[in-house]
Amino acid sequence: MAEEKDRVEINEVVLRDGLQNEPDFVATEEKIRLADGLSRTGVRRLEVSSFVSPKAIPNLRDAADVLQGITRVPGVRYTALVPNVRGAERALESSVDEVNLVMSIGERHNLANMRMTCDQSLAQFKEIMTAIAGSSFFVNGTLATTFGCPFEGRQSVERVLWAIDIYREMGIEGITIADTIGVANPRQVGELTTTIFRHHPDLQLTLHLHNTRDMGLANALAAYDAGIRSFDSALGGIGGCPYAPGATGNVCTEDLVHMFHACGIDTGVDLSALIGLSCELPALLGHATPGYVMKAGTSDRVYA
Repeated sequence: MAEEKDRVEINEVVLRDGLQNEPDFVATEEKIRLADGLSRTGVRRLEVSSFVSPKAIPNLRDAADVLQGITRVPGVRYTALVPNVRGAERALESSVDEVNLVMSIGERHNLANMRMTCDQSLAQFKEIMTAIAGSSFFVNGTLATTFGCPFEGRQSVERVLWAIDIYREMGIEGITIADTIGVANPRQVGELTTTIFRHHPDLQLTLHLHNTRDMGLANALAAYDAGIRSFDSALGGIGGCPYAPGATGNVCTEDLVHMFHACGIDTGVDLSALIGLSCELPALLGHATPGYVMKAGTSDRVYA
């Protein structure tokens, strides 16, 4: 049994980050069924949906219905992304365990994605924190395009630290650094992670990876070696950023878990159960998914 400090926390984001870009609406009952299946695999956090405008993301228009319909498993933290005060109020009404706030480090990406400057996003976050003061929410803040912006290129370490400082001053408890368009490399991930922990040794830090250039798993292992123990991933490897042409999606959950297990790193996740759920995704979505392990089997598979 691995020591708790070495165990990895898997945060499943397929229901939000994965489904938000799907062209066809996934039925509410199917989302609930998938959420319930994932809740029983041993993932620690499950991002169920996002309380955004239905016009902005039609596939997540049933966020409240999904959260009302799922069977909650003790030990799993159910989260939702909230873009504004109204979204936070709806999350409160739906009894989520955690809300996630998102701002892009890259100014131009934040304008394209959020229709706001970074200063405007931060002002809105302050309003959200005021609105939910006194609630039992765990508040997580995501820094999108941490490792590179599609319009501005690589972001400076100083800018990343600036944003983390502001998030923490607001009372945001956990922080996610996101490789939103899949441009990070293992050395960059390791160096930035080490620097962040040097400035904030007690930070609850999560890494959100996209596999656009097939470096997602290598980046995850580099982050683990640098001290990160919490990772976002999406079943089947679906999802992606609309501003990253050719993006293949988030790092694949079952591939990530398989890699950690092969390296002797405990996740507490039932890999067989994950693979079973991933095998159902192509029929649900109407297209193939990028994941590897669900197609090839685990590395300890033997043949006649």
